[in-house]
Amino acid sequence: MSTDQEAPESQVKAENGTANEQPHTELAEHELTIEELQQALAQAEHKAQENWDKAVRAQAEMENLKRRTQKDLEDAHKFALTGFAKELLPVLDSLVLGLQAATGDSEEVKKFREGSELTIKQFESVFAKFKIETIDPIGQPFNAEQHQAMAMQAVDGVEPNTVVNVFQKGYMLNGRLLRPAMVLVAKAAEKKPTDTPSIDEQA
Repeated sequence: MSTDQEAPESQVKAENGTANEQPHTELAEHELTIEELQQALAQAEHKAQENWDKAVRAQAEMENLKRRTQKDLEDAHKFALTGFAKELLPVLDSLVLGLQAATGDSEEVKKFREGSELTIKQFESVFAKFKIETIDPIGQPFNAEQHQAMAMQAVDGVEPNTVVNVFQKGYMLNGRLLRPAMVLVAKAAEKKPTDTPSIDEQA
């Protein structure tokens, strides 16, 4: 066999060897691509989880903001009359004091009393309409959140810390204090010191 005839055979073997090695290279490249895809998928899942957490937090913040805004609006409606109501209280106080001072049986006094009582009732009706409640705690336990103690006094037959007199009524608007009631509070009677026998009596 000649050299020319052997050359093609060697070339065929070389080409076959190259052809046999090529699938291994393609398989390696394919495996590397899968790893990259897995990494990219893991990163995408992590990013998606972060975005989901942000979305949940944003939703929670929006709900909290909505509740706070709703409460602020409700409070604004409930307590819009606070300043106006406080200005009316001294007027009502003056009417009550005037009625208490109106004594006598003359026609003028009777008419004044009738007019004052009618006006006071109208005030009370308006107060009730707008949820303004009166604090008149006589005979009730002292409540520091609603009462202002002007003085304390020992009173026989009355439990200590009981309101025994109201100098000025208090008021609340929708459960919020407008003005505390000014009161006199009972206190425990002071115990008199027991007389100790003298030396002569002991002897």
